[in-house]
Amino acid sequence: MSKPGYKPEPIDTSHISVTPELSALIEKLARNTHAVWAEKRMQDGWSYGTERNDAKKKHPDMLPYEDLTEGEKSYDREVVTQVVKVILALGYGIVKR
Repeated sequence: MSKPGYKPEPIDTSHISVTPELSALIEKLARNTHAVWAEKRMQDGWSYGTERNDAKKKHPDMLPYEDLTEGEKSYDREVVTQVVKVILALGYGIVKR
């Protein structure tokens, strides 16, 4: 539920295209995002469970990235893609050294 009157206004990234090189970076970042999430959950006492159960700290996505469903991978990719696009939309560059 959102606060009444709240209207998200993300930065417009519709004019930003993702190159194949950036797509490869996004995949690596998505994999890392999942690993950071899972590591934090483990530190907080969570473990794998076939169904999410907050009381027992069980979650079905406590798996290696490659074992996630395509839907879960897609969620991580979309979050990272938007971060990369916002960086570019704000005029910053991403350069591989």
